[in-house]
Parts: sequence; structure tokens; C-alpha cells
Amino acid sequence: MKIPFIYNARSVIQRPASTAFTAVGIALVVAVFIGMLALANGFRAALARTGSDNNALVLRRGADSELSSGIDRETANLIATSPHVALAADGRPLVSPEVYVLVPLVRVGGDSNAVGNVVIRGISEKAWDVRANIHVDNGHRPASGRSEICVGTKILGRYRNTSIGDRLRFAGRNWDVVCNFSAGGSAFESEIWGENEQFMPVFRGQVFQSVSFRLKDPAAFEEAKRALEGDKRLQVDVHRESTFYVDQSKLLGDILQFLAIVITSIMAIGAVFGAVNTMYAAVAGRTPEIAVLLTLGFHPRSVLASFLVESALIAAIGGIIGCLIALPVNGFVASTTNWSNFSEIAFNFRVTPGLLLAGLIFAVVMGVAGGFFPARRAAKLPVVQALR
Repeated sequence: MKIPFIYNARSVIQRPASTAFTAVGIALVVAVFIGMLALANGFRAALARTGSDNNALVLRRGADSELSSGIDRETANLIATSPHVALAADGRPLVSPEVYVLVPLVRVGGDSNAVGNVVIRGISEKAWDVRANIHVDNGHRPASGRSEICVGTKILGRYRNTSIGDRLRFAGRNWDVVCNFSAGGSAFESEIWGENEQFMPVFRGQVFQSVSFRLKDPAAFEEAKRALEGDKRLQVDVHRESTFYVDQSKLLGDILQFLAIVITSIMAIGAVFGAVNTMYAAVAGRTPEIAVLLTLGFHPRSVLASFLVESALIAAIGGIIGCLIALPVNGFVASTTNWSNFSEIAFNFRVTPGLLLAGLIFAVVMGVAGGFFPARRAAKLPVVQALR
């Protein structure tokens, strides 16, 4: 015979102080757990959205990032003639040889020493078509032959002189900001774009860092990869663009997830001890009730299950509160250094339904773990001794 759930619910209400203390402790653990994983999720999502399955990214053979790559003009021209490259409506290949460098820019609100490494990407005019998720929100695209740049939306408000109409100085030249662009929340929004032919003379001479192109047939990526990597004139590695950027997020994403587990595990130990104390106090204060339940014929297993349910109920309340505390961080913009290329990338915290469910389950697990020993003590309580 099972003890009714209403008995546990009433017991929780009758001890508001101890219930609130334990629930708040668990809520804080759950909030930190969700917040840390939302941080890792947001970083991974920003880089995952950067690449497209329809595009290929070509780097120098052996280069593990765009920053360490170098591709000369002849190689870029040979790649553009590949039969695996899609053609635009005007019959020209959808190829974008690109310059990729980092420049230190001064942050808004800081002194001249408060700088961050921002990606400067020199693109061809076809880059806007190769990457379908790029949209100019305000202003106009940089004109060919002019020192004009377009600033990603996540740069705005974080660095000086990055609004439309401002003049930004780097690499010994002044650059006019003529537009802002968005890129579906991807890492491109943390970059500044301009014409590659303007950037090459002031940065790395006649060398591109990468070549991106739209695949004529995305399903034939492996065939395109074999053809380009097998061409001895090129000496390049070919990546599917989406996979490349996901791999770039792996190291930091794993570290953030590891930190989330370690930090919340330490906090969880404290929360579990809180649940243990609460439930031991409940058992001590209700010894006559437990004796009556056993006398009425309730099996010790039912008493054990009843107190476990009660502990899980308190933890679930804490879990719900923790989810409500963590929910407002969804969409909050944060930034960190991408360790694959040492650039600064801004991204949004992502609190997903799956993450909230994980936080709630984590809370219940803490409650069950904390309530087990007090519940076992209640189940093994001698009836005669308890009635005294």
C-alpha cells in the first residue's frame, strides 16, 4: 500500500523555513549549471552558424586556421576554374579569395590600453553571394577601389569609431565605415569586412589566407575535395565550411562544458548536504507519524519511497526556481577569445528547453541523493521505540 502524495505535499508546506532554505540552495546550483552550459551552447552555436554545408573552404596544406594559412593569386585563380565551383547568374564563379588578419581596436568606455583583437576580413564582391546568411542592415556595401569597410552588428557599441559615418584607423590608414551587416548570429558578426584588394597591400602583400566557394553540388563535396587536394599545383586542404567552423569551437566549448560540470558539482555537494539536513530534521520531527504509518500497515518500502518523493519535490521546486533565475540570461551578449585564432568573438547565451529540462532533472537527482539516507532511516525505524 502506497502513502498518498498529498501527505508529502502537506509536509512540505508545514515546514516552510527548512523547505525554502533547501530549495534556494538547489535553485542557485541549477541556475549556475544552466548559465554555464548556456555560455558553452552560445559559443558553439555562433561558430556552427558561421559555416554552410553548401560552401567549401580552402586553406594552405597543413594550416589549421585561416590565420596561419596563405594562398597565392595563381592558386586562387586555379581554384576558381574548378568544375565543382557553382556559377552565379552572370556566369562568373561564386568564389571569394579572402584576407584574414587581426587588428587591435580600442573598446568603448575603456582607456587606450583596453583593446581587443578583431578579425579584419578582406573579401571579393562575390563573398556576399557565396555566404547567403549575410545581410547589410544599414548603409551600402563597400565600393570597389575605396577605403570603405562594413562592420558586423556585434562590433557596434563595443569598439570606438565603428558606427556608420565614423572613420576607423588601422594598418596605417583611415577606413570609412559605410555599413553594418548581420549574419544570423554567427561569428561573422564579430568581424569587419572590406575589399580584399584594399587590405592586401597594407597587410600581407599578394597573399590570401583562404578561398571560399559555393559548391555546384554540395553532395559531391568529397569528390571536389579529392580533385583539389590531388592537384599538385595547389598544395591545399579543402574543408566543408560548416564542419571547419564547428571544429574551431570544439576546444573552448569543451573547456566551458568541463568548467560547468566541475563548478556545479562542487556546489551540488553543498546543496545535497542541505537536503540531507532538511530530511533528517523531517524524520526526527515526525517519528510518531512514521510509527503510526507502519502500525497502520504501510510497508517500510512505502515509507522509504514517501520520503524520497518528498525530498525530490523540494528539489523540483528549487529546480523550477533555478530555471526561472537562469532564463533571463538567454540572449545576453558575451564575448571571449577564440583560442583557435586568438580573435575576440561575441555571442549570445542560449538557454534552450533541453537545457532547462536538464537543470530540472539535475535538481531532482540532487534531491533524491540528499533524501536517500534520511528516508532509509525512517523506513527502518522500530515501531515500538518510535511510539515512545
